[in-house]
Amino acid sequence: MTIISFDLDGTLVTDEFSRTVWHQGIPELYAKQYACDFHRAQELIVREYGKVGDDALEWYDIHHWLRHFNLDGNWKALLGKFTPCIKTYPEVHEVLSHLNQHYQLIITSNAAREFLDLEIEKTNIAPYFNRVFSATSDFKEVKKNREFYLKLLNMLDANHTEVVHIGDHYRFDYLVPGELGIRSFYLDRSGKHAGPNMVKSLQEFISRLKSGSDRNRGFT
Repeated sequence: MTIISFDLDGTLVTDEFSRTVWHQGIPELYAKQYACDFHRAQELIVREYGKVGDDALEWYDIHHWLRHFNLDGNWKALLGKFTPCIKTYPEVHEVLSHLNQHYQLIITSNAAREFLDLEIEKTNIAPYFNRVFSATSDFKEVKKNREFYLKLLNMLDANHTEVVHIGDHYRFDYLVPGELGIRSFYLDRSGKHAGPNMVKSLQEFISRLKSGSDRNRGFT
């Protein structure tokens, strides 16, 4: 049976939660602790994020950033404060409900477990998935190279022809798995990019799965 691998943030779950934690929650803690203006704190912190970049494990690590800024805040309380921001895209439950009748579904995300597990819990999407992988927590690496996807295939006991992956990061979710022959889809909800494996929504992803060997497994 074909395995469909989904990225999480920006693919199934909106980026509102993670964006608010990093760009509001951390700056608020900093501004309060060091008695400075929030916007000044935000500029400083975002600048520090930029020095690291999303190729690095530290980028995703809430514990690293609390230590880096010498903040006293508790990470659980910080994430808990913003759980109302955790939301799926409108089509997600319908799409997953259909697909898990025909495919094995997994999540393959760069999000650390602290974020990943909370987002899955609050959105009630866990029943759709056979397995959930955090690249940064479980593999101690980012989905930026072929080696990560080779390890994933090994853990799934699958070859590249048995896995389809979709996500919203052009390099991590589209180019890199594609280099291994994994059928990968770039989810660009802005619609700025077009191509055979570039889609604007998960419904469009479903229609693309109807092609070739997947023709009879899409929506009816």
